[in-house]
Amino acid sequence: MTDGQRQPRAFVIDPPDPHEIKTETRRKPRAITGIRFEPESEDDQPVVAPAPMPLSRQFRWGMLLGGALLSLIVMWAGLSISQLIEDFFSRSPALGWLASGLAALAALAAGAIILREVLALIRLRKIESIQADAAHTLNADDPESGKRVIAELRSLYGNRPEQQWGLTALAEHDSDIMDPRDRLRLAERYLIIPRDEDAHRIIARAARRVTLLTTVTPAAALDILFVAAQNLRMMRELASLYGGRPSTLATLRLARMVVSHLAVTGGLALSDNLLQHVVGKGLLGRLSARFGEGAVNGILTARIGLAARDVCRPVPQETTAKETLGSLLRELVATDGAKTPE
Repeated sequence: MTDGQRQPRAFVIDPPDPHEIKTETRRKPRAITGIRFEPESEDDQPVVAPAPMPLSRQFRWGMLLGGALLSLIVMWAGLSISQLIEDFFSRSPALGWLASGLAALAALAAGAIILREVLALIRLRKIESIQADAAHTLNADDPESGKRVIAELRSLYGNRPEQQWGLTALAEHDSDIMDPRDRLRLAERYLIIPRDEDAHRIIARAARRVTLLTTVTPAAALDILFVAAQNLRMMRELASLYGGRPSTLATLRLARMVVSHLAVTGGLALSDNLLQHVVGKGLLGRLSARFGEGAVNGILTARIGLAARDVCRPVPQETTAKETLGSLLRELVATDGAKTPE
């Protein structure tokens, strides 16, 4: 071998000590602390629109009976009016023409009422459709449903003077590049959120009126009639506030939707803790029973009002942004609440 090459040598590798391996691999268990889970952001929480009323596919004999009876009543009324007009013509042509004119006016008024009821029901279904599209836009950030919601909101509030400023401010952002969810939130800020304050006053005023007048009403039957009338009036005001045109049939359908919404969300349950939160712990036992009944009726009216607001609001609110019943309870017992304008 040359001088520059290294000569081969033998090396002996000692086996590892098993005690050292045991001490290195096996560790004592220890508790890991300080781990925190970040809460979900508000944008990750799904927005849920009020559930539509379920459509029953079963044949309803009650509807058939009601339709048949209504048809018979209309036919009987038409036959009676025609016989009355013929009798007037037999007595005097002038009386006959006068009766014919009055019958035509009555028919025109009945047609206008029917048309108003149909348009009110269509408008209520339109708000349900807007709610579904708005919830889909907020959850999926869908541009197509977002465009439909913005167009429907402009059509819904286009003829209302109090919404012109919001519509003008919203139109200034038409050329901006925005996500559908952000554009819908912007429309909600300009068009709907200002109405939420008015809805709060309507609900608080109705609940306070029910609480006070139920306390002083002597008969229980009058309580039931008064509470029902006040709740229907509150629903009509809330529907008109958010763009609906409530009529008789539309108000009844709205009442059914509100009851269904309350049944789904469990909003009709009252507890002792809630009553104590209203009147103070231990104070309910020292007050009269009539005031307790009035407080319960006022709380139920407030809950019905919150449910009606959710049903009538075109853009559903997030759960964290919804007004709770607790924010309305203090107004039920506020001494200066009567200063609220009617």
